[in-house]
Amino acid sequence: MEIKPQDIIFLVILIRLFIKRSPKWFAAMGIVCLVISMPLFYKWIFFTAQRFTLYAFIFISIAILLNLLRMRHNK
Repeated sequence: MEIKPQDIIFLVILIRLFIKRSPKWFAAMGIVCLVISMPLFYKWIFFTAQRFTLYAFIFISIAILLNLLRMRHNK
């Protein structure tokens, strides 16, 4: 598996968001990745579009986990 430029950008954004630890930002980035992937799927650029949907899944999953941890901590 090769590392592409979008993978490096994803890691940089992921690290910055982990520093903030805000579930809202993770969810927002997940939605942004989905919005970016839509035109790529339309233009049949499947590799990059598939990567963006994977990034969206990771961002939204982290947002859900952070919310669950925050809810558990507040009890």
